[in-house]
Amino acid sequence: MLKRMAVLICGVGVILMTSGPASAQAADTAKEKTQAAAEKTGQVLTDAEITTAVKTKLLADKTVGGLKIDVDTKDGVVTLSGPVNSAAEHHAAVRIARETKGVKGVTNKLTLPIAATTGSTEPKVKDDTKQSDEKARIIIKDDTTPKVKAAGRKIADAEITTSVKTKLLTVKDVIANDINVDTNEGVVTLKGSVPTAAQKTRAAEIARNTAGVKSVVNELTVQK
Repeated sequence: MLKRMAVLICGVGVILMTSGPASAQAADTAKEKTQAAAEKTGQVLTDAEITTAVKTKLLADKTVGGLKIDVDTKDGVVTLSGPVNSAAEHHAAVRIARETKGVKGVTNKLTLPIAATTGSTEPKVKDDTKQSDEKARIIIKDDTTPKVKAAGRKIADAEITTSVKTKLLTVKDVIANDINVDTNEGVVTLKGSVPTAAQKTRAAEIARNTAGVKSVVNELTVQK
């Protein structure tokens, strides 16, 4: 009887010794994978939150026409693109983005009108003769008409991009953190990854039903 008990105790000890390290290693591996996934998800969420925060602040600022400015964020670096009306609006937009919480840097792709970049001002035009003033108006009109049309298209595209991004972030059945939205002449392109094919279809449907969207190019991939 004593021999049987001794054998059983030895057997239990061997099992604990062999399973202990393996269980600890498996737990450590699972913990590392979970932490890595959390860090990745946190980075994506941070970029989405930064984009929303910057856009909201631009729209609320009286100096900046926020609807014209497109905001994109990657790894904490904010890219501003689109037209602005003056150097003051240009500087204000960059300052607002730079001072937003979580922003690591700002890439400035904002464009200024020709008059703002050359330093020409309205009083100089008024001081000229009537004939010179008329010639100046004709030249300015001929030079800027195509640029005004292009700027109007960019404004519409920026508004569409913002609307689609906002709608995707607020829809419960779509995880929009990994979705990038770009708009060119009313054509919306969706890139990135989603968990399911249903979410891919749903994201395209949301973009297609946004005001101003002419068509949708769905380049989303389904995570495996």
